[in-house]
Amino acid sequence: MGSTDSKLNFRKAVIQLTTKTQPVEATDDAFWDQFWADTATSVQDVFALVPAAEIRAVREESPSNLATLCYKAVEKLVQGAESGCHSEKEKQIVLNCSRLLTRVLPYIFEDPDWRGFFWSTVPGAGRGGQGEEDDEHARPLAESLLLAIADLLFCPDFTVQSHRRNTVDSAEDVHSLDSCEYIWEAGVGFAHSPQPNYIHDMNRMELLKLLLTCFSEAMYLPPAPESGSTNPWVQFFCSTENRHALPLFTSLLNTVCAYDPVGYGIPYNHLLFSDYREPLVEEAAQVLIVTLDHDSASSASPTVDGTTTGTAMDDADPPGPENLFVNYLSRIHREEDFQFILKGIARLLSNPLLQTYLPNSTKKIQFHQELLVLFWKLCDFNKKFLFFVLKSSDVLDILVPILFFLNDARADQSRVGLMHIGVFILLLLSGERNFGVRLNKPYSIRVPMDIPVFTGTHADLLIVVFHKIITSGHQRLQPLFDCLLTIVVNVSPYLKSLSMVTANKLLHLLEAFSTTWFLFSAAQNHHLVFFLLEVFNNIIQYQFDGNSNLVYAIIRKRSIFHQLANLPTDPPTIHKALQRRRRTPEPLSRTGSQEGTSMEGSRPAAPAEPGTLKTSLVATPGIDKLTEKSQVSEDGTLRSLEPEPQQSLEDGSPAKGEPSQAWREQRRPSTSSVSGQWSPAPEWVLSWKSKLPLQTIMRLLQVLVPQVEKICIDKGLTDESEILRFLQHGTLVGLLPVPHPILIRKYQANSGTAMWFRTYMWGVIYLRNVDPPVWYDTDVKLFEIQRV
Repeated sequence: MGSTDSKLNFRKAVIQLTTKTQPVEATDDAFWDQFWADTATSVQDVFALVPAAEIRAVREESPSNLATLCYKAVEKLVQGAESGCHSEKEKQIVLNCSRLLTRVLPYIFEDPDWRGFFWSTVPGAGRGGQGEEDDEHARPLAESLLLAIADLLFCPDFTVQSHRRNTVDSAEDVHSLDSCEYIWEAGVGFAHSPQPNYIHDMNRMELLKLLLTCFSEAMYLPPAPESGSTNPWVQFFCSTENRHALPLFTSLLNTVCAYDPVGYGIPYNHLLFSDYREPLVEEAAQVLIVTLDHDSASSASPTVDGTTTGTAMDDADPPGPENLFVNYLSRIHREEDFQFILKGIARLLSNPLLQTYLPNSTKKIQFHQELLVLFWKLCDFNKKFLFFVLKSSDVLDILVPILFFLNDARADQSRVGLMHIGVFILLLLSGERNFGVRLNKPYSIRVPMDIPVFTGTHADLLIVVFHKIITSGHQRLQPLFDCLLTIVVNVSPYLKSLSMVTANKLLHLLEAFSTTWFLFSAAQNHHLVFFLLEVFNNIIQYQFDGNSNLVYAIIRKRSIFHQLANLPTDPPTIHKALQRRRRTPEPLSRTGSQEGTSMEGSRPAAPAEPGTLKTSLVATPGIDKLTEKSQVSEDGTLRSLEPEPQQSLEDGSPAKGEPSQAWREQRRPSTSSVSGQWSPAPEWVLSWKSKLPLQTIMRLLQVLVPQVEKICIDKGLTDESEILRFLQHGTLVGLLPVPHPILIRKYQANSGTAMWFRTYMWGVIYLRNVDPPVWYDTDVKLFEIQRV
């Protein structure tokens, strides 16, 4: 039958379905078979031939027809999984049912009355459609569907290579098949790499798209503050009920991490051969991150049978949560597996950067946001992986692409979620001492980035990019300033030598944040000054020797510190500062930030094209909720600090033992004017001004400024290099206050961030699935879709 005919027949069946007011009997095979038996329609055809309005019309006007369509389609998938899909016709039926369900499911989820439909049992269906009389044991439709998809993903000659050589006895018994022998790709716990097969990849992709659609019920529920809302589809699929959980988890992970978009090392190869792997890898990455959507902050850990996990998983670890995917992920422990995962993720994250060197030489992947979520989950659920990442300078292969994305997306409102996840990952890494140490490695690769040219280390790169985000990102990034500076504070005690460019950037930030209008214009703005002073104190106390550039910059800009020490607190001056603010709405003055020339080959970060779609995000918790403070003791170990009692902060007396910790200052404004506008009172200014940690810097200035001035007068110097040489050989031993303990603010999981990740992840998946547009124009509730 020609494909035009089959499309016509399919379309005719759809029209009949919407126009028949009488329910069609489930036994009327002639009618139902029109939807899947004789058609050769692509998934794009199905979306075109089954319009949204008609699905909704059937749902409202002939609900029993929609119910029958769904359960007949599931029944066909179950039969296909039972029989092993040997004939071409069976394969075609399975694919058609899969496409039809992918089209219809979102319209079932968007209607609260229908949401329970898949969790009800179908009378007489029994398990596996054997028509058991005993309906007590019938599975809910959702379970039958998920188990059928899992079986079909390991179906010889359909989605995996058959191991049988003998053509006569080609039917491999589906029930006795050990799917661990059919893992899709070599990597974690599996050494054998099957021959690539275009058809198998396409079939896997269609089934994964259906699976992702099943999981997407989460999109139709509003964001719940309590993250206890587990997704029943994911929960069942990742439970021991799914006998393919381990091989499927491994297949998805290995498929993503083994993917090399370069085209096997031949530049421009992708222009000659279409790469059918990429759509599968994207789909695998999306399914993987959704199955790992588990709130680690509140996870209970029921026992899991440790015998099923093979050698790649660590059996010694405490039993993981009920979600087997999270459990398997948390138990990976072999060095070679960590190496494979890290190399794979780093290779894929760096791919868009390679693009900028040799335009079009490699295929440019688009799923870096999914990869960042996956990397986050790996670090969050598997601490051994996190330590492995930080053990060598390989972590820099993750850092550089993240900084590239942050810099590139800073002006684009539609990528504010990407900015957040990049910063969260760096916050998580910065809580570990090794990250700060790794940043001292010289930065020699030159990724074309729109930032000033400098010669220095990866720490310089990080600070220069952060400065660029703060001074030239869009307004909606302001909530991230606390996070960005917390990262710099966390790494500062370990930074051996900052470049002059970087030193000037840090002082430019202090200058901008310590203007009176900025300090007085919002209740939390002074925290940014506290963070920066803490950075300077850490470097002076712990890394004075190599940091003559920073010391010199502090001396040159000493007036900033004197102004802070003499900050006015009288009402008229406060009032005047705020009047000045109304005339300068800039978030930061950009004058004097010595931008200099940008790196060769870089393009300026562009705002989103008008009309770009973006999805809304829930608010992220404040930095005090995101992190918990730990103190580094003499031997380098961390001990966590009790949060100070709230009252000590509110009455303006110093928090005990932590002069530099006023960043947790009270969050409530001191006085609110009638209009609800924040207005600073003198008592409020005094309450934190008295805690500004200026002692160390003032002492440094007191000792060094006269010496530097003397050199300049004696030698008639105007030359920086002489002064820097003097500072390099200087020492402040015995002259500075006793070094303060190093404080690290480590990321801590909480339900607020779990909720943020859920909305971000589904927003990415919604926007990235445009062909076919699975969720487009359906009534999602988890986020709003906005046009930039």
